[in-house]
Amino acid sequence: MLIVADENIPLLDAFFAGFGEIRRYPGRAIDAACVKDADVLLVRSVTRVDRHLLQGSRVRFVGTCTIGTDHLDLEHFAQAGIHWTSAPGCNARGVVDYVLGSLLTLADLEGADLSTRTYGVVGAGEVGGRLVQVLRGLGWKVLVCDPPRQAREGGDFVSLDTVLAQCDVISLHTPLLRDGPHPTWHLLGGAQLARLRTGAWLINASRGPVVDNAALRECLQTRDDLHAVLDVWEGEPQVDLALADLCTLATPHIAGYSLDGRQRGTAQVYQALCRWLGRAPQVHLAALLPAQALTELTFDASADPAWVLSTLCRAVYDPRRDDADFRRSLSDDVAVQKAGFDRLRKQYPPRREIEGLRVKVAGQGQAIAAVAQALGAQVV
Repeated sequence: MLIVADENIPLLDAFFAGFGEIRRYPGRAIDAACVKDADVLLVRSVTRVDRHLLQGSRVRFVGTCTIGTDHLDLEHFAQAGIHWTSAPGCNARGVVDYVLGSLLTLADLEGADLSTRTYGVVGAGEVGGRLVQVLRGLGWKVLVCDPPRQAREGGDFVSLDTVLAQCDVISLHTPLLRDGPHPTWHLLGGAQLARLRTGAWLINASRGPVVDNAALRECLQTRDDLHAVLDVWEGEPQVDLALADLCTLATPHIAGYSLDGRQRGTAQVYQALCRWLGRAPQVHLAALLPAQALTELTFDASADPAWVLSTLCRAVYDPRRDDADFRRSLSDDVAVQKAGFDRLRKQYPPRREIEGLRVKVAGQGQAIAAVAQALGAQVV
């Protein structure tokens, strides 16, 4: 069996060497010649897998080690009898940690109390649903907009108009859908952006075109009361440099790049391939994850819960580092800028997740324990 894979997929050999030969390529360089003789194709979000790429190849299994599938031509897969799989939820916790770190940064800049803000989460799937759980666990007011789920389930969802009118913070976690009953391409265009509340914070860690980047640039140029945090961009790896300059935080599509999340994605695709081949999995992620550099934090019962929240989140991840690295990589030379975007992703340093932390409380610190539990840390 020949497996063609994006070279940035972690633990490729550990999980897939037992199936046959592995050939690695940069994700953006995978073309029809690369996959012509392949039986299995493993990608991340930067590789468009469609009829043009696969026609004439032997590929019968496509796995993307990511949550999103907008880069896969699922209609062609169905017509051609190609089995496919993704890794739903693999990096959800990493994205939640990114949003929490961004909120803390914005709160520091504004002198804001996060507990008094109203949060709007647009898209309540694997990532957005986890974020809603954490924010509500902290006792914060959250409105949730998810038209597809509302159509299927009913329940306590609100419209996008309500989110724009009532929320101080809007965090986007939708898939990218160009067509259908609930398209998300330019979900936030000029008209929607103009209705953001005074002093609103906008976070996009879903897909770049969910927000009209040109409209957002124009909006930020005329409204200095707004804060934007962008991890994803229209046309990436090319970035609108003027828009990046206007963002409070700007990062190169790494919100979900926790080490745990990336390796979890590989493990999920491995398990799916085993099922497709009728084989029992022989490799398990728990045996491959490295030890955490930080395993436990202890707080006295007298500690301020808001400080505990900040300390726990930033002990694991602070997006200001990625923002600084990204800004240093930006260049007026488009080729240099695009190469820098991909280099930051390829060479991304190990980042763990809050769920891997143990927290001890010295004394009767129920409020501190409640914060730790809401964040997903293990209270011991």
